[in-house]
Amino acid sequence: MGQSLAERYEVHIIGHKCQREENYPLIFLHALSPFKRLSFSRLLAPFRILKKVLDLKPAVLIICTHELLYIALAAKILIRCKIIYDIQENYWRNIFYTKTFPFYLRPFIAGYVRLKEWVTAPLLDYYFLAEVGYKKEIKFAGHKKIVLENKLKKSVSPILPKKSKGDGCTHLLFSGTLAETTGVFTAIDIATRLYETDPRIQLLIIGYCARSQTLKQLKSEIANKPYIELAGGNSLIPHQQILQAIQSSDFGIIAYPSNPSTTNSIPTKLYEYLGYQLPILLVDDHKRWSEICSAYDAAIPFDSKNFNGEEMLNVMLNKSFYSTLPMDVFWDSEEKNLLQTVAILLPAITPPLTSLNS
Repeated sequence: MGQSLAERYEVHIIGHKCQREENYPLIFLHALSPFKRLSFSRLLAPFRILKKVLDLKPAVLIICTHELLYIALAAKILIRCKIIYDIQENYWRNIFYTKTFPFYLRPFIAGYVRLKEWVTAPLLDYYFLAEVGYKKEIKFAGHKKIVLENKLKKSVSPILPKKSKGDGCTHLLFSGTLAETTGVFTAIDIATRLYETDPRIQLLIIGYCARSQTLKQLKSEIANKPYIELAGGNSLIPHQQILQAIQSSDFGIIAYPSNPSTTNSIPTKLYEYLGYQLPILLVDDHKRWSEICSAYDAAIPFDSKNFNGEEMLNVMLNKSFYSTLPMDVFWDSEEKNLLQTVAILLPAITPPLTSLNS
């Protein structure tokens, strides 16, 4: 999004410190001091962000989390900037239906977040929705919204060779958020069963795990499995490194267990795998995802409860993939909608834009 906006505007991005992959003339990064997921420093972070926003005085402020709604409104009052709420996830469903918080606290926290979103809605200028399905789930956005899906931005970098060409192994990939709700433990189970059939199976797990308890369990599960490698875990991984892993792998695993929090969502990595024509081992709990993949012969569906490693390996070795090249998986269409929307909000104005991601 920042790269697209930087074609016309000066863009400032405030968020976690990361390794800068490329330099863009009109994109400026402002790193927050590190803080733990549950800490006093996290409570103070919005106020530090507000101070930075007031210094920058952007014409439009894009926030990517409900935690910044109040400071966004404060900025709107103090510097009269436009406010866009970029909804990357349905927080109410994520809090209520997952194990992020203790069971007895979930209804109260989820209810507070949704109330906050309803109360602030009349004062916000526009909404970006990361999923088409959010139009059904999120009513407080009213008519001032547009869907900008997390599709793949085409890369001009040279395509990397498959690692299997060098070592003769079959390389599996699990990328993105590392959590029980994203199916990382299912991916470990699948790799283990395939490895029992063919010891040339290798699995790379690459991404960030927000919960220390989950990361501890993850490391314990793979401790005695030399065919499974973990990259990241307690640290953020540059997106370019994930894209390189996609290009050099033989199969990607998408194994989200069925959960109301993901009923109307499409994983970003589905678009990424399709865009790089990576064959997919796809859990069959999500009808919409299966329909998307079947149009391109992109995936092998599997039942996580009745997984047969020998049968799956046989299909992996003999199936032809991507008889039709994926088309509607790239960022180009979303970029056009993004620029048109911002241009309407800011006619004939080209001052700094600020994107916040906490």
